[in-house]
Amino acid sequence: MRRADIVHLGLLLAALAAAYALPFELVLLSYAILGPAHYFTEISWLHDRGYFLPHRALAAVPAAVAFAAMFIATPYWLGLTLWCLFAAGAIAATTARRRTALLYGAIAVAATLAMIAVDLPFALIGILLPTFIHVCVFTLVFMTLGALRAGSGVQFAILGVYVAAIVLILIVPPWAGSAVPGLARIAQENFGTVAPALGSLIGVPDLTFGGRVTGLLSFVYTYHYLNWFIKADVIRWSNVPRPRLIAIAILSAASTALYFYDFNVGILVLLLVSLLHVLLEFPLNAISIGQLGAYAFRRRGLVSSAPRLSP
Repeated sequence: MRRADIVHLGLLLAALAAAYALPFELVLLSYAILGPAHYFTEISWLHDRGYFLPHRALAAVPAAVAFAAMFIATPYWLGLTLWCLFAAGAIAATTARRRTALLYGAIAVAATLAMIAVDLPFALIGILLPTFIHVCVFTLVFMTLGALRAGSGVQFAILGVYVAAIVLILIVPPWAGSAVPGLARIAQENFGTVAPALGSLIGVPDLTFGGRVTGLLSFVYTYHYLNWFIKADVIRWSNVPRPRLIAIAILSAASTALYFYDFNVGILVLLLVSLLHVLLEFPLNAISIGQLGAYAFRRRGLVSSAPRLSP
């Protein structure tokens, strides 16, 4: 086992232990301290790669949507907006020919209208896509692709530990108490909608923001951030001009300081930057899902060669 794998596993287990020890506090502290550094460094990394779009200027669209989404109070309309943006980003990132893109666009519009007609719960998309799906499901996709690309049994083992940790939290949830009741209240106010949304998705209508959901969010959020930071040598997100790195550090520290100085203003800034990095990542998410599917088809002999896996 490489030293990097040992560090990776150690951080995963540390995140799990912290989620059990301080579930309500950890989700907020990770969001406020680790979050800004992750958001700004990933946006910088995406920028250097053209946001995985055919034209970098197209990134102005998700940026505008991120700002507009701050004023969309209805989860249904937010979910519909995010779904349309994800579909558009997937088409733009994976389709080179204009005619093919127009065809896929027409199919996407027809599919969306059908989803509206059958009353698909877009509200769940609005709540879960920028939160649980982003930090957990997409993290699983990236981890799987990384293990496939490296052909590493150790990385697959770490992936198994990650899934096992999630199952453990669901079966044996952390305690529902809080060492700092004020933080529990803040966590409820900002992440409370995730619990009923998850409950609706998995068929548990009475799911509440207790130890199980809080512990799950604390773990997946914390690990999501840590997993990004330990990949610096792999995807080289830290290989940027020194002035930009200094600017990122200042912006990250200022965002965290603002959060603790004035919570209302700080949470507004963090929500905007967090949503911005989620939406800018949509094209990469779509590419990675497609690559994972292509790899699975190749394993079944349905395609002739392995896809080029994303970082």
